[in-house]
Amino acid sequence: MSASLPYLSLILGVPAAGALLTLLIPRENHRAIRLVGTVAMAVPLLLVAAVWAGFDPAAGGPQFVERYRWIPTLGAWYYLGVDGLSLPLVALTALIAPIAALASWGIEVRVKEYWVLLGLLVTGIFGVFLALDYLLFYVFFELSLIPMYFLIGVWGGPRRDYASLKFFIYTLVGSIVLIVGILALYLLTGASTFDMVELARRAPAAVPEALKLPLFLLLFVGFAIKTPMWPVHTWLPDAHVEAPTPISVILAAVLLKLGTYGMMRITWPTLPDVARDLAGALATLAVIAILYGAFTALGQRDFKRLVAYSSVSQMGFVVLALAAAAAAPGVAQAAQLAGRDPQVILEAGQSATMAAVFMMVAHGLASALLFLLVGFWYDRTHTRDFDRLGGMFRTTPVGATFLGIAAFANLGLPGFSTFIGEFFTLMGTLPVFPTAVYVALVGLVGAAMYNLTMLQRVTMGAPRPEWSGLPDVTPRELATFVPLVAAMLLLGWMPGLLTQVLSTPVAQFVAKLGGM
Repeated sequence: MSASLPYLSLILGVPAAGALLTLLIPRENHRAIRLVGTVAMAVPLLLVAAVWAGFDPAAGGPQFVERYRWIPTLGAWYYLGVDGLSLPLVALTALIAPIAALASWGIEVRVKEYWVLLGLLVTGIFGVFLALDYLLFYVFFELSLIPMYFLIGVWGGPRRDYASLKFFIYTLVGSIVLIVGILALYLLTGASTFDMVELARRAPAAVPEALKLPLFLLLFVGFAIKTPMWPVHTWLPDAHVEAPTPISVILAAVLLKLGTYGMMRITWPTLPDVARDLAGALATLAVIAILYGAFTALGQRDFKRLVAYSSVSQMGFVVLALAAAAAAPGVAQAAQLAGRDPQVILEAGQSATMAAVFMMVAHGLASALLFLLVGFWYDRTHTRDFDRLGGMFRTTPVGATFLGIAAFANLGLPGFSTFIGEFFTLMGTLPVFPTAVYVALVGLVGAAMYNLTMLQRVTMGAPRPEWSGLPDVTPRELATFVPLVAAMLLLGWMPGLLTQVLSTPVAQFVAKLGGM
């Protein structure tokens, strides 16, 4: 679908323009800097709403396409578009960006530099979800990582230097591996373009059999680090603990999704046969992440570190769903040879693919609210230690109520979006990897335990004397909490809003993996 306005370029351009405009504002005018930055973060939400309204769920392929020559000698294009797989994540980013901007009004140090980097970070994230050219995708992928390094390293906590350096090293390794994979794919296919669809079409036949596995790993490892998958996850808890609250919100809600989105957009469709062959191993790693993240979270004393390990566990469900989607065509063929109906397995693969996107959105909403609440109490008490918190339902009842909502949403209570995501994941995975589902259920028990323990330790009991008189939720904080709760409930009760958009591209995705 085309559009009279370049909506996608505007979605990219407004945060970038806000960052550039911020450079022109006098350093001491903090109010103007914050206003410009917040408006630049909010306008894309209106643009994405217009794109969603004009999106045709039944149409296959990208819509609102913009394509212009960029580097003709390499065959690289400025090529943007959205389909049902990317639009939900673009919408999630558009919702999270103004929320993070409102939460950033409490930043008092080097305000101008902070808002410039925030604008560049959001631009990079939007670009990853909108790009349909490999080289353009990589540029935006890097643009989303470099500002994050500085936002942690300059505005982070006491161990910010260590956390930002660890983040940088991990992501640098992943980025190097990824660009080597992209260039190898470009050369091996003999294509004169970086068009994602064209290279994915050529790769299965053009790449020699002996090189398919190494190429798959090159295209996979960088995204696995960003997700992060176990065992390359160790940068995440440190980054979350040291990052300022708004940056933790962006990191958990949308930046981690660059990894799983990259797997879905690039790795799986490019070499689907290798994805099928490795699906069992990937499912095993996903289940380990689910269990490890859940039970490690249960043992944390630091409020923020608990939420960080929760993300490791929750993203494990996304990878499990993607592994099931990759394996489904092969399992369906085996079922057909055995005289059973393969359509049941293929439909399970579609459910798993839908679950991956739904779970990314659901986790983004719940984790954003949890990190905002961590910051809410840290700003008032200057501690995240569960042994020092407690009794907050008496001192800050509104904040405690929101924590209850966030905890129940995060553990997957029916009525919230996380329940739908986990349900689709388990139902889509069960016919393909039944053992993995049974083990993952133990992780759900762990999730209930750490979420309820967190809620009990923060809100119940008698408050410490020094916490008497703590101010409750302010209007600005309320403006960041309420949209997230509304979105979680809306998708929990009306999942069709998302599944309708996903149905056509999900069927095409499974077909590309060998399902037809």
